[in-house]
Amino acid sequence: MTEFHFVKSSYSSTSGECIEVALNIPGTIAVQDSKSTGGAVLHLTPAAWAAFTAGFGRAARR
Repeated sequence: MTEFHFVKSSYSSTSGECIEVALNIPGTIAVQDSKSTGGAVLHLTPAAWAAFTAGFGRAARR
């Protein structure tokens, strides 16, 4: 299996509360907690990731 190459979110806070995302595997978006890089990895489809991230824009407008 190919290894995920995680990148820390550009919206990360200075207190370290953030996620890391890997986009290097076709058909899979991998997400992990940056404070627990050896922990669980959430695997999402591109459609699920798009729906998840679309909610950020709506939440910011409230």
